[in-house]
Amino acid sequence: MKTNQTRVAIQGIKASFHEEAAFKFFGRDIETIECKSFKQTCDSLENNESDFVIMAIENSIAGSLLPNYTLIRDYNFAVVGEVYLAIQLHLMALPGVKFEDVKYATSHPIALRQCVDFLDEFPHIQVVESSDTAACAKRIKDEQLTDTVAIANTLAAELYGLNIIERRIESNKKNFTRFLVLKKDKTEELKEINKASICFQVSNHVGALSKVLNIFADQHVNLTKIQSMPVLGKRNEYYFYVDLEWTNTEAYDKAVRQALKYTVNFNIMGEYLKNDKV
Repeated sequence: MKTNQTRVAIQGIKASFHEEAAFKFFGRDIETIECKSFKQTCDSLENNESDFVIMAIENSIAGSLLPNYTLIRDYNFAVVGEVYLAIQLHLMALPGVKFEDVKYATSHPIALRQCVDFLDEFPHIQVVESSDTAACAKRIKDEQLTDTVAIANTLAAELYGLNIIERRIESNKKNFTRFLVLKKDKTEELKEINKASICFQVSNHVGALSKVLNIFADQHVNLTKIQSMPVLGKRNEYYFYVDLEWTNTEAYDKAVRQALKYTVNFNIMGEYLKNDKV
């Protein structure tokens, strides 16, 4: 392993969708640090065991991963990029295994839900949930399971030497996940930015949130996402997470300065280059 390789912490093991997203953003010449949980990826970055974290933040079918917003805020990491990944799910098995021999299908619960239409056609196949799509493929290889298929991506099939016996079994072919790229240090400024992720609170009175959002609208700054989460232990208090895009950086800067007057705990989580190609 090259010592100067960029180290990227991922949730899951090699050939998981997180590693696929890391490859798409950074290229293949990286070292992926396997982590069992999203919190463990953050600990890896916090302890300088990795240089970046790739973290799923929303899926077009399953919605937002709300706990991950809290992790980013609690660790005070900088969002320095984003990557969108088309989620393509395939049925894979050991070479020589035929579909009629299959008794079990195993994958992550979300992946299984995304393939429910396909699986419903074969009620004799028992569905088994697991913690990671790639780990299911690895288990088939390690234990030489001839009656089991995994539902995972092409990376997993390649890495663990499995045959894809049915391609694109996901119910919705326009299924994608958005990942954020996190860095420990917020001091380094990117040369080119046109998107930001911010977080703030507003006072609990009529029109408070509308006032802030209109500030950005007045400056022609586009709100691409808004997500609210309760403040832990505080009744009627919420954090608002907002993604913004703009063509005029001066207008964005002006909107931020005005918004500061009407918010509390305002935090620019990251400013980066829009990267929404799937």
